[in-house]
Amino acid sequence: MKKTTQLSLIALAVAGISSHASAVEPASIQLTDGLMLTPEITAGYRYEDNFLSVENNELSSWITTISPSLTLHGGGSKSEYRLNYTGERELVNSYSEFGNTDHHITADAGFEFNARNRLVLNAGYHKVEDLSSSATGVAEPDKYNTRNIGGVYTYGAQTARTQIDLGASHTRLRYDNTGNLNADKERDTDAVHTTVYYRIAPRTRALAELRYAELDYVSASALNAKNYAALVGATWEATAKTTGTVKLGGERKRFDSNVYDDTSGGMWEVGINWAPRTYSTFDLTATRALDEGEDGASAIQRTSTGLAWTHYWATRLYSNVGYTYTERDYEDYNRKDELDSFNLGLTYEMRRWLDFGVRYSYLDNDSTFPGESYKRNIFALSMTASL
Repeated sequence: MKKTTQLSLIALAVAGISSHASAVEPASIQLTDGLMLTPEITAGYRYEDNFLSVENNELSSWITTISPSLTLHGGGSKSEYRLNYTGERELVNSYSEFGNTDHHITADAGFEFNARNRLVLNAGYHKVEDLSSSATGVAEPDKYNTRNIGGVYTYGAQTARTQIDLGASHTRLRYDNTGNLNADKERDTDAVHTTVYYRIAPRTRALAELRYAELDYVSASALNAKNYAALVGATWEATAKTTGTVKLGGERKRFDSNVYDDTSGGMWEVGINWAPRTYSTFDLTATRALDEGEDGASAIQRTSTGLAWTHYWATRLYSNVGYTYTERDYEDYNRKDELDSFNLGLTYEMRRWLDFGVRYSYLDNDSTFPGESYKRNIFALSMTASL
């Protein structure tokens, strides 16, 4: 079969299909004219001293992972398509009963009808078993599946002063735990949003965004709600060595019943990349948002700030250092969590199609609720390979 360099999706298509970030630049197999297949595989071996993220009765083990990925992609000058499957098998060497397999299927399509009209469609199915779900502890980790479908229509030429995005999505969350465990979290979410961009400089655009979502719970009807959000901000590209987006505003959750009081608060989304050198970059992220409630809480106010540094020490050798602080304040529930997360990694790009990595992670969750604090150390080795 003929091999060729992998094509990237057009700029309007959705990125980030695989959950694995690597420096590998895979080649593709040409199946037919305009249709390519790109395989990739990641294998890992790590040690965790508390893989269930619990406060007491910690379990430690070496864990083996293997994650194959297949991407089918094609298209023409005005359209592009991509279908991806990524699986991950985890073998917990000391506790075989915790072995699990995750499946991720995503599909994306991008269309450019003319200079002013573009459309992106996406759909996905994810079946996951989360070993670190401390809410269920040793009894049984969270097992769930999600289905989503959505799209974004954009009006306005990319060089125009004004552009408008109109988006809609539907997400279905169901749990696969035994009995009624986690049944109160099952829900359907329908959401729409609109964003208006106005160019104020050649590489800078101001923006205003409105969001609306309806949440329909399967059994916990008291949590049925409507979410509203409004944000303003700016997005810029390659300006003074930085690229980023800043959105500031507020959101409100209105419950359909009177069991819980409505909740509101400030909201922000910040993502800034600063590259003082071509071989050294810093990424700053900051978010504040209302998450869905759990364990008796009507909602969770989450505030998170992170800083990461990537530096190439040689042509094929780079390091990653990152720190994230996350605060989770449970509404209508006497609980507040503060999570410190630190990551340190080193990657060697041995070949275009092969890299090796070593990583250390430390997590420290301090909770005001008894039994929910934990500390976790992870030492990991990984290999990513492609054609």
